[in-house]
Amino acid sequence: FWWNYPIMVLKIFFPQCCNKADSGLLVGRWIPGQNSAVVLAVIHYPFIPGQVKQYIHQMRGQSGVDLTVLGSWSMPKEGQEGMESFLRDLSTIFPQGQWLQLSREMGKIGFRCHVLTRDQRGGEKDKVIFIHYEQRKVMLSQLHPIENGVPDPQTESQLPQVFGTVCQSEPLFFLDKYDDSPVKLTHWQSEGREGSIIVELMKQASTPVCLLTTWILTLWTSLCSSRILNVRPMRFISSKLSTCVQLSYRTEHLQTVCSPTRATAHNHFMRKANIFVSFFVDVSLGLLLVSWIYRENRIGKLANTLVPAADHVAKELEELLQWLMGAPAGLKMNRALDQVLGRFFLYHIHLWISYIHLMSPFVEMILWYVGLSACLGLTFALSLLSDITALLTFHIYCFYVYGARLYCMTVYGLSSLWRLFRGKKWNVLRQRVDSCSYDLDQLFIGTLLFTILLFLLPTTALYYLVFTLLRLVVVMFQGVVHLGVDFINSFPLFAMGLRLFRSYRLAGGRDHLRQHTRTRGEMGGGGGEAVSGRTHLPLETPPRSTETRGERRDRIEKGEA
Repeated sequence: FWWNYPIMVLKIFFPQCCNKADSGLLVGRWIPGQNSAVVLAVIHYPFIPGQVKQYIHQMRGQSGVDLTVLGSWSMPKEGQEGMESFLRDLSTIFPQGQWLQLSREMGKIGFRCHVLTRDQRGGEKDKVIFIHYEQRKVMLSQLHPIENGVPDPQTESQLPQVFGTVCQSEPLFFLDKYDDSPVKLTHWQSEGREGSIIVELMKQASTPVCLLTTWILTLWTSLCSSRILNVRPMRFISSKLSTCVQLSYRTEHLQTVCSPTRATAHNHFMRKANIFVSFFVDVSLGLLLVSWIYRENRIGKLANTLVPAADHVAKELEELLQWLMGAPAGLKMNRALDQVLGRFFLYHIHLWISYIHLMSPFVEMILWYVGLSACLGLTFALSLLSDITALLTFHIYCFYVYGARLYCMTVYGLSSLWRLFRGKKWNVLRQRVDSCSYDLDQLFIGTLLFTILLFLLPTTALYYLVFTLLRLVVVMFQGVVHLGVDFINSFPLFAMGLRLFRSYRLAGGRDHLRQHTRTRGEMGGGGGEAVSGRTHLPLETPPRSTETRGERRDRIEKGEA
């Protein structure tokens, strides 16, 4: 005797990879409390029921999913006219509260869905909603990873449970040995794991490479953290050099990628993948740069151009200083201070040009070895370019420091003398301005010094402004270089590639096409009109309530729900 299973609407999630599967049994899971069934695979005919039960019990223990035989799948071929009735009779061997009977004819798009219950008086108003899903996309998307075991069916919604069931059934897909197993299945990996040979070879090769890289990085980290290299001058210099900063940055990245711990969480996997792709693109661009630089003697041409360029910059600076030592833009400058500052800076330029000409025979060799650093990545080449720019413009940096210190001292002296005129002084202990009485001699000396500093201020301010603008040009160039380095280091290339080519791996919602809605029949009978439509199921949290804290307190005091 059959008994009725009291449900109103039954949802069947069927994988698209099984649309053309041979006739057999449907293997999947009933979602508790949701009136839904998730089909995971199709077991082909012929099969032995005892072996099928043993295989399902084995997969149930390895995956932790309550796998069971949901029903039968019929796609009869020539000479299999009685296959559908044979599969219907299997419901006595695999007893279930509901026995799904899905069938499809060759050359047709539609499906026939019947549900056998234990009561022949099944309600005609009960419906079956047939939902197609792509098993491969659900497996790779990891939309609802389960980290704390099986979700609670009372609190977990239907869609996360469906995705979680498919993701937890990974042993059913990846441990399937189609040629050796007595049970033949159809699922998204039944034709062989995608790129299995390449994946296995890469896994076998990456293990010793990661271990060797981890050992080298550990040795390098311990060497860099030694007491000899951790003294203050070395630590200060390494923090200012862009190459050392980039080297430490890449060391941390390689330690993350080559870590022996497996990335279990999806965000950790995405971070590792983004770092690995960024490192791969960086090294590839660096190798392209090396191949371009070492062709047609470009290193020699660059070395021959570098020294004349430095001479040209020095000549322009000398002309600028000569202009400042005159009457720039018609401004009246203090001639004595102007001549002293101009000759001081001209002497620095002369020393710098002498140093450049002294190093000119070794410039080509230095550039040749510096070019090899691009093999470590384009970011290393850009970092070295930033450091070389800072080294070649060190005299401009010195001019900026001298001008800034002189200008700050002048402004600080004027502010102190201005407080002296008003009978004030700066209290260092209390960090405030207090009243103070001064003698006549102090006021007279202060007046003279204030007048001198005030008339010297335009000259010092002009030199400070000019050298600040020159320093700003250098800093802007280095900023553009550092921006390129940071872009290569931090741009999520892997995530962007997934967004363009495999957007389903980045959770943002799912569109489900309702293809068939049939009236549930009795003992394989009954039919209804098919209904089609598209429904978007966003994977977002519900909006927060706009109720204020005061309104909520008043509602609680009134005893409202």
